[in-house]
Amino acid sequence: MPLVHVDLAERSYDVVVENGILSQAGEKIAALRAGAKAAVISDQNVDPHHGDALAASLKSAGIEASRHVIPAGEASKSFAQVSSLHSELAQARHDRSSFVIALGGGVVGDLAGFVAATFYRGVPFVQIPTTIVAQVDSSVGGKTGINLPEGKNLVGSFHQPRLVLVDPEVLRTLPSREFREGFAEVIKHAAIRDASMLDELAQLDPDSPDVPADLIARNIAIKARIVEEDERETAGTRALLNFGHTIGHGIEAALPYGELLHGEAISLGLRAAIHLSKKRSNLAENGAQSVLQLLKHFRLPVVLPEKIGSDTVLQRLSRDKKFNAGAIRFVLLKGPGDAFLSESVTQDDLTEAIEHLREAL
Repeated sequence: MPLVHVDLAERSYDVVVENGILSQAGEKIAALRAGAKAAVISDQNVDPHHGDALAASLKSAGIEASRHVIPAGEASKSFAQVSSLHSELAQARHDRSSFVIALGGGVVGDLAGFVAATFYRGVPFVQIPTTIVAQVDSSVGGKTGINLPEGKNLVGSFHQPRLVLVDPEVLRTLPSREFREGFAEVIKHAAIRDASMLDELAQLDPDSPDVPADLIARNIAIKARIVEEDERETAGTRALLNFGHTIGHGIEAALPYGELLHGEAISLGLRAAIHLSKKRSNLAENGAQSVLQLLKHFRLPVVLPEKIGSDTVLQRLSRDKKFNAGAIRFVLLKGPGDAFLSESVTQDDLTEAIEHLREAL
């Protein structure tokens, strides 16, 4: 059973990766003594597959739980949905002795975490991620948040989970597109910290839903070590996790939320970041291709849709959190596994990189 410990002093917690662990969730969560009642937040895609199994496990462990099901998709990361959930929790008589369980992908995790951070000024929460993006990335690190029309995740808080339970078996219920998009984050982790993982990913069948637990745990460990170094993104280390995300988030926000899945937008952002790494940090062509060919291997988009204007992307990314007092802070690669935060990228570079995405790969 791979286990990753996230060492953050009194906010430390474990990430347990095990096939079938969803059926043991009640027992694992009860051991936390997090509260008397739980509010399970899920979405309309996930709850029909896994909601009953979690409810049964919680009941068998003596945990009283209410279920709160939101519409699936990025549009649910909104003030309106937060307000609705706050009211639902209050009506279900939850209070500061309760805790929240997020059962779903990144949208559910971000939203439920923010609800937990703000309900009664903060209650504990547990993450049970059900997509690759959530399992390897967004469920770990304590970032919670919602979107504004101006950009992704512009409102939120740091609120670390008490426990993360990762069951690779739940990935078998994902549609193919949602399954493959998650590998953009896996490729990102390999590119910034573990070059050997790039070769291993090339050997995976992009259509097989059986993802090795050890591979998931290795990705989680990469993120955990970075979060431990820079929990609140003040030292610059945690910003390395934004490789591919500056332009990627701009692309994602240039369309109505949900038209491009998060990982699909990040795939385009990764290609743009590779282009700028070749220009600004002399990334060798073979290193660039080791990343780019993986994007194609997992059938992730590498060409920008024609209807997305470059000016729109630039406008959206200029509002991104990764800009510091207006300055562009951009993650580049010196080589596979060797990322750094650069301030040498210019506005013209960003425009060039976006236009580069219009070319066939």
